[in-house]
Amino acid sequence: MMIRPAELAAIRAGTIDLAFRRWARPRVVVGTRMRTGVGLIEVTSVEEVSVSRLKAEDARRAGAPSLAALKEALAARSSDPAWRIGLAYAGPDPREALRSAVPDADEIASILARLDRLDASSSYGAWTRETLDLIDLNPAVRAPDLAAQVGRETQDFKKDVRKLKELGLTESLAIGYLLSPRGEAVVDAGLAEPRVRAPRATGTPLPRSIGAPATRALREAGVTTLEQVAAYSEERLAAMHGVGPIALARLGEALAENDLAFAT
Repeated sequence: MMIRPAELAAIRAGTIDLAFRRWARPRVVVGTRMRTGVGLIEVTSVEEVSVSRLKAEDARRAGAPSLAALKEALAARSSDPAWRIGLAYAGPDPREALRSAVPDADEIASILARLDRLDASSSYGAWTRETLDLIDLNPAVRAPDLAAQVGRETQDFKKDVRKLKELGLTESLAIGYLLSPRGEAVVDAGLAEPRVRAPRATGTPLPRSIGAPATRALREAGVTTLEQVAAYSEERLAAMHGVGPIALARLGEALAENDLAFAT
């Protein structure tokens, strides 16, 4: 179930708790928990509805600008039933805590065994260590560029990286990836000496929802955290090529969530 970044932020804030979809049959059930950019979103209800009986309150709770706009959005695929889905923020993604949990020797052995099984079941061949090493040596590099370095199709490469993310070994950035502390420990376990890496950036990461052009523009200015964004006014940020109105809105939302604000 796809949910736009602005809607995810509103669900987390509690200002949106409904979504409406046209589906031939429900694609989620009550209790489904979806991992998103803001954390876990839980499905609290699923019921078929008549579009003609929707009310302005439904539109407000779904984040639609008006009842007419909600009905217009549901006009497509009118042969499929309309569904009202209740949604609620269910807390942070548990993989966040897993990523920062540095494993001991027994855990590393267990993780390596899991990586061996992933390699054995892959038509590509052994890829797990290659991919971890590639990300470690090329942090924050676009997935297509990483895939090209090892002669792989981008979508297949990204699918495999998601498997490593499930193990808490990698984290996704607005552009590219980074090994988590857990992933670094696993990689270092296979080296004669721990790899020397650049210090991790401190502060709150930029939201991925701002998009790649805005992320690149901010990085070129040396801005990689929300705390650094707070030193800039909206006017200065808007003057950066790639930082448009949508990116500014997403930054403003992220700043507010972290008790920060643009400089005046």
